[in-house]
Amino acid sequence: MKKKVLGLMLGTMVLSTALTGCGSKNDDKKKTDTEDKKASSSELTTDDITLKVWESSGETEDFIKQAGEAFTKKYPNIKIEYENVEVGDVNTQIALDGPAGVGADVFAAPHDQIGGLVSGGHISPVTDEKAIKDSALASCVDAVTYEGKMYGYPVAAETYALFYNKDIIKENEVPKTWEDVEKFSKTFNGKGKYGIIWNVGDAYYSPIFTGMGGNRLFGETGTDTKSTYMNSENAVKGMTYFQKLRKTLNVPAADIADNAVCLSAFTSGKAAMYITGPWNVASCEKEKMNFGVTTLPSLPGEKTPAASFSGARTMQVSAYSTHQNEAQAFAKFCMSEEMQQLRYKLTGALPSIDIDVNSDYVAGFLKQLEYAYPTPSVKEMNGWWDAMKSACSNIWDGADVKKELDASDSATLKGAGK
Repeated sequence: MKKKVLGLMLGTMVLSTALTGCGSKNDDKKKTDTEDKKASSSELTTDDITLKVWESSGETEDFIKQAGEAFTKKYPNIKIEYENVEVGDVNTQIALDGPAGVGADVFAAPHDQIGGLVSGGHISPVTDEKAIKDSALASCVDAVTYEGKMYGYPVAAETYALFYNKDIIKENEVPKTWEDVEKFSKTFNGKGKYGIIWNVGDAYYSPIFTGMGGNRLFGETGTDTKSTYMNSENAVKGMTYFQKLRKTLNVPAADIADNAVCLSAFTSGKAAMYITGPWNVASCEKEKMNFGVTTLPSLPGEKTPAASFSGARTMQVSAYSTHQNEAQAFAKFCMSEEMQQLRYKLTGALPSIDIDVNSDYVAGFLKQLEYAYPTPSVKEMNGWWDAMKSACSNIWDGADVKKELDASDSATLKGAGK
């Protein structure tokens, strides 16, 4: 976990706060303070401007509105205007509204859309990479790095980990290796009960096994599109072990392809462990479960937790904005410690920086993030999901591992015109 270092923006915030703290008991003094605040950031305009910010509705909308109020309190001449555009629509929307001059100055986007946004010329690289490198989680730093540059400030992190039922497994007895998972399952399985469960046919979880030996999808940086690297020697070895686990969770892939089935098995006590993400914490709490979250078991022959995919929600600066410096400042402000605490409070999403939050489960996800790698953002990903999903399901159900992974690799690359 990286040492927590507050970036330049926070330093500027402290300076502004200090200036505010000098007191203002009359209008003249208020005027002086306002001028000082404007002067405290020489890169920002002293003109009255409004930044348009796109975000999804719901809790994230509340976050942008409250973050905007806090930002304006520090920089009174800069207003923040929220506009609803769902993150799944930003790629299309910015392509239409940006060139027309009616798009957002700052907008939220998942990191795996960065490649497309850069290719389209829709976003600007960040102007303060050091602020991200010094404060963001390593997985978030990797997520916003594309072709050697950083695009967007990460405001939330995401990965999956191992959930366990504390009424079945004591905290100090949670398996640390997959071999231990097998041993536990032999004593627990039977009559509809399983030691562990997850959606084995979902490609999202395949890095747990294809990550053997440090193997990564599209290579070390996630940008080498000559191969998916999912039919490499290590990937084949990892998926061969994955296939062996069918004896531990003896259910056809199709029968647990619905994540709701896996969740129900875990919350009902039929499954002692469950691989999933923070999006299911609320469901488990609703069922009043006594559960914990920890890192994934390590693969045979390895000493660290297995790999997982990670993701990051980012605040991107539109390349079409006429207020580049101010847009950069607000996007960076959203990943400050103060705003990360606010965002966690409002949305429950994992912070993108190393801060303490009041949760029994966040520590497990943050620990797993140390072993996660970002979902690649190259265009070849469009064809990879379905091809790898098919390979995972077929391998689980007994198909030849190498042939399935070769077919997935070929289908992915051909789908991208290679």
